[in-house]
Amino acid sequence: MTSVARMTTLLPNELIARLERLRVQALRRTTSRGRGDHLTGRGGASVDFVDFRDYAPGDDLRFVDWNVFSRLGRPYLKLYKLEEERHLAIVVDVSRSMRFEGKLAKARELAAAFAVMGLHGDDRVGVWAVDGTTKDPQRLRPARGRQFLRRAFAALEGVTEAEGTVPIERALEELLNRGRGRGVVVVLSDFLTAGDLTRSLNLVAAAGWEPLLVQILGASELDPELSGDARLVDSETGEELDVSAAGDLLALYHEHRLAHQRRLAAWCARRQGRFVDAPASEDTGAIVARLRRAGWLA
Repeated sequence: MTSVARMTTLLPNELIARLERLRVQALRRTTSRGRGDHLTGRGGASVDFVDFRDYAPGDDLRFVDWNVFSRLGRPYLKLYKLEEERHLAIVVDVSRSMRFEGKLAKARELAAAFAVMGLHGDDRVGVWAVDGTTKDPQRLRPARGRQFLRRAFAALEGVTEAEGTVPIERALEELLNRGRGRGVVVVLSDFLTAGDLTRSLNLVAAAGWEPLLVQILGASELDPELSGDARLVDSETGEELDVSAAGDLLALYHEHRLAHQRRLAAWCARRQGRFVDAPASEDTGAIVARLRRAGWLA
């Protein structure tokens, strides 16, 4: 019995086959000019009518179906296909804090999963890993079509080191400086930064990107075991801090960690984005199933 060669070291073939049937679901219409495979309420040449949806303030009145309105007394917008394309930018945090406990490995696997769904869903997919050393942080320039899947896998397989000097907030600003288009940006990071993350996220949302934030933490970050005296080392800066009775600090640590997650989730809720925690130890297929149950994927 012959075995089938794996398409990539990042994901098993069985999971790839399931991912090919899933699509990333956006909460709002974030598309760019160009032909794609997403529904739009704007008309154009050579488009096909496919469905109706409820009218929302700001929609183009030219595409309200007035016959339906006269019969039902409620405005409905006509939807068309093949008018605009959606960009899917996948940002992998490669700063030094991602070195620990499989965080970078999990980020690469999830990035590969989103790339499969995007390229099979007719999104224009790009992969970013900003480390501060390479001139071009785009590991995969925006590409559309399943024929680019192996190229996306190769790009992510090449992201092997988390030695970057660029914190995640600066990586997002690099995306805005160099990237083009509008759509969904998937950010795979531990979000452990001392910088102004809120400012960068606000810039991302203002530029027309819908953010999907995936926080990846290691086992000792979720449930550290400390007692007695300890020396703590900042993985990003190398700064050291000696503490006594470290066990007494655990409750304070958990309070701050959970508060940080709540702030990220609340920011996403205000900006029509989404936030989820994805432990590095959790199976990638299980994370995908959880995102599907939450409505991220369909």
